[in-house]
Amino acid sequence: MKLGTLTVALGDLSFDDACKFLSENGVQMVEIGCGGFPGKAHCDAAELLADEEKRKAFMDTLSKYGLEISALSSHGNMVHPDKAIAKSFDDDLTNAILLAEKLGVPVVNTFSGCPGGSPQDAVPNWVTCPWPDDFSQILEYQWNEVLIPYWKEKAAFAREHGVHRIALELHPGFCVYNTKTLLRLREAVGPEIGANFDPSHLIWQGMDPCACIRELGKAGALYHFHAKDTKVDSINTALNGVLDTEHYGNELNRSWIFRAVGYGHGEEYWRAIISELRLAGYDYAISIEHEDSLMSGREGLLKAIQFLKNVLIYEDKGNMFWA
Repeated sequence: MKLGTLTVALGDLSFDDACKFLSENGVQMVEIGCGGFPGKAHCDAAELLADEEKRKAFMDTLSKYGLEISALSSHGNMVHPDKAIAKSFDDDLTNAILLAEKLGVPVVNTFSGCPGGSPQDAVPNWVTCPWPDDFSQILEYQWNEVLIPYWKEKAAFAREHGVHRIALELHPGFCVYNTKTLLRLREAVGPEIGANFDPSHLIWQGMDPCACIRELGKAGALYHFHAKDTKVDSINTALNGVLDTEHYGNELNRSWIFRAVGYGHGEEYWRAIISELRLAGYDYAISIEHEDSLMSGREGLLKAIQFLKNVLIYEDKGNMFWA
């Protein structure tokens, strides 16, 4: 495994300065936002695609600091019912795939997206229960008429351009948000679809990350990993449950908040996750995503880096010399 990080938290730094900071602190791989919600602070895919010299300078910076790219990230809602919004996200994802082809990056990270509830809708509609029957009808429309056709086409495009791993982050608010929905889309579309596994979104839903890793590992669907934690507030959850629409900044009154690794759960919890990843055959980036609203970007990254250095398994397991 290699220690990585999503560079978005260092978006106020130049790409050179961000790479220098991360390299000096022991990071080995970087996940780079190049469109959609992660933005383009360190990588404008369209710009790099149009200019070979800029691409070379970009790669030279990584080489100078001994860093590899684990993934290009262009998270968005490419099936948004507003066609203009959908096109903007889709253009960014298309460019991310084309840039991954040019740079030899094996993984592109994104979201599955969430359509409206019908062709007449103007905004997405995320369904969380099967009844009244309207909700089940919405799911039929979203999956069979929008989501699966979109991803069949996009997976074929990625395949044609040598990108065989589209890693979807399991994220509430989008159609793929848990183990079952990821595997459903993968089965319908093909092996290009896998998981950018982020435990933080699963923890507050009451899921066991280790159980999910095991199931996705059996399917060969673990393509990337986000190191991010969540702290569930037992008092607020006891009062209101985990479906929480309070603003992320209203931490004291939320049922849960995102935390840097080690601040939601301790080393034993994260050692179990890392061990389960190894059992599943995952030997790639452990990419820190900083979204801890109680810490600055730099402090959150540094604390996560130090925590993970003591948790990650870096070396091959070697021979079982004792048995």
